[in-house]
Amino acid sequence: MNIIDWQDFEKVDLRVGTIVDVEDFPEARKPAYRLKVDFGSDVGIKKSSAQITELYSKEQLLGKQVIAVVNFPPKQIGPVMSECLITGFHRTDGNVVLAVPDSEIGNGAKLA
Repeated sequence: MNIIDWQDFEKVDLRVGTIVDVEDFPEARKPAYRLKVDFGSDVGIKKSSAQITELYSKEQLLGKQVIAVVNFPPKQIGPVMSECLITGFHRTDGNVVLAVPDSEIGNGAKLA
């Protein structure tokens, strides 16, 4: 485990957003979805992709609030320019369980 100081942690901008669009991503190397997430007026809507097809259907994801890093530089993932990193935890079987708030909160709320 690497130890970081508070200043390092403050550089990571973790925000709550609501998934507003979910599409299949057939060009991905591993099964994935293309997502659009609304982070409110300060951040806006950002695109991402996520390899979460084993545990989540498109219907389950639409309207779901997630926690994401919004201040990474954009990254090209196949034909998708990913603009945020949606967070989650790997299970022992390799599938990802999303990190989500346990109560509804306004889009754009920042982890403090």
